Amino acid sequence: MFSGIVAALGKIQRIEPLTGGVRLNIEAARLGMEDVAIGDSIAVNGVCLTVVSKSATAFDADVSKESLNCTVGLNAQDAEVNLEKAMRLSDRIGGHLVSGHVDGVGEVVQFEPVGESMLLRIRAPQALARYIARKGSVAIQGVSLTVNAVEGDVFDINLIPHTVSVTTLRHLKPGSPVNLEVDQIARYVERMLSAG
Repeated sequence: MFSGIVAALGKIQRIEPLTGGVRLNIEAARLGMEDVAIGDSIAVNGVCLTVVSKSATAFDADVSKESLNCTVGLNAQDAEVNLEKAMRLSDRIGGHLVSGHVDGVGEVVQFEPVGESMLLRIRAPQALARYIARKGSVAIQGVSLTVNAVEGDVFDINLIPHTVSVTTLRHLKPGSPVNLEVDQIARYVERMLSAG
């Protein structure tokens, strides 16, 4: 479980093909690897990955073909990535509860300055759009954000300068694909209502 508050930026240093996916070597010196153990979870661009080996400044994680098929940004050599260690039960939740299980890939429609902030407008896959609500939470590339407006399958986010400067969101442009994870509460409410 994560909070969607990016702790550091890292970089995909190496991609090794596996029979059913890839093994990533991710530079993570700014994340701090001292308290990371083999088997720990780290969110990489919002995708929960398991540490299979580590050094003082990097870690390896295996990514299945299924994960590669339903996410973006995990198969690009030298790509900058958002990193967050799994939460401890004693941690503050500065964002919202994020599982690291990406629900789908959205597309950036607009990314432009509005005053000191940036307007980020995203088109969600139709199947996910019903879970996105005004003033609700959504994780984009693993970053916990508040939805400001929704119209059909398009929603708006206001990014403050700090968020832009400390995450990979600053690289977005119209047409960029992004990993989306909708709010867990919305999924559970739908399940309870559909179960009768």
